[in-house]
Amino acid sequence: MNASPLGKRFALAAANLIGVPFRLHGRDPSKGLDCIGLVHAALVAIDRRPITPEGYRLRNSDPSRWLGYAELSGFQKSTGELMIGDIALIEPGMGQLHLIIADGTGHSVHAHAGLGRVVREPIPIHTAPLAQWRLF
Repeated sequence: MNASPLGKRFALAAANLIGVPFRLHGRDPSKGLDCIGLVHAALVAIDRRPITPEGYRLRNSDPSRWLGYAELSGFQKSTGELMIGDIALIEPGMGQLHLIIADGTGHSVHAHAGLGRVVREPIPIHTAPLAQWRLF
């Protein structure tokens, strides 16, 4: 299956946010974004109306409360190889959940708390995503 034009637009919108400062619960690129805020801002940039969770912490070992928000924002669950514009829920550390946006090159765009900004980095291959979604 080829990447959809919508997925490409979404990934490009995310890439345009590289360098934006990290801010927990941030939804406004002028003030800062976290990983959920990055997905939110990229969706807004392509004229989507995202429904995003609130009240979460940096460390959270139970994603079940948050999994339905992707579908509410126009994503469908997917499996297999990540395609451009897919989002994936990963666990980069014990009790730490994180969303990344695949850019179609083996890299992702994500809000990196440790580096303090939105970055583009290789997708971690040491573990499979806990969940992944594709924009429709």
